[in-house]
Amino acid sequence: MSEIWAIILAAGESKRMGFPKMLLPLRGMTIIEQVIGNVINSQVGETVVVLGAERDEIQKVIKNWPVKHCNNEIYKEGMLSSVKCGFRFLPHDFEAALIFPGDQPHVRPEITDRVISAFRLSGKGIVVPVYGNKRGHPLLISSRYREEVMLLDPGEGLRALARNFSDDVLEVETGTTDILKDIDDQEDYLIELK
Repeated sequence: MSEIWAIILAAGESKRMGFPKMLLPLRGMTIIEQVIGNVINSQVGETVVVLGAERDEIQKVIKNWPVKHCNNEIYKEGMLSSVKCGFRFLPHDFEAALIFPGDQPHVRPEITDRVISAFRLSGKGIVVPVYGNKRGHPLLISSRYREEVMLLDPGEGLRALARNFSDDVLEVETGTTDILKDIDDQEDYLIELK
């Protein structure tokens, strides 16, 4: 049966943070667990976590969560390489994939569900949550764009997909900045702890 999948990107090196941000504690668990918890409490069917830097440590932390994982051996090439790793992992009959950065623990299940509902009701192939005029995550991509994702230029990333197929893009107003907030550096993390 075709399903909607989540691809959680957790392969980065956390250069700006200075240590593995996915493993930092936040509200009783790690940041990556916060993200996974939000995803699995949504209408998403299956979840794959893309690992790279700190792979073994993150795997230990998430081993009891109902998620699959894939290893991005070329994670140093940037986020798009992890997106492509996730898409390669998906079964041939998936319906759509939602892309979740592993450092965005504020994307609540209801935001994800709103994006999925908009996809199902509109028939559009690319659904983007927005706040005001700013696009955020999770970005939903229909399975019909699988090959296009694999051919994207690393220098342009996923933005190029939405630009190249702008007639098939639906923006969904979420009414929250949560879709824009990530934890990049120590200052961001300290704000989270307040």
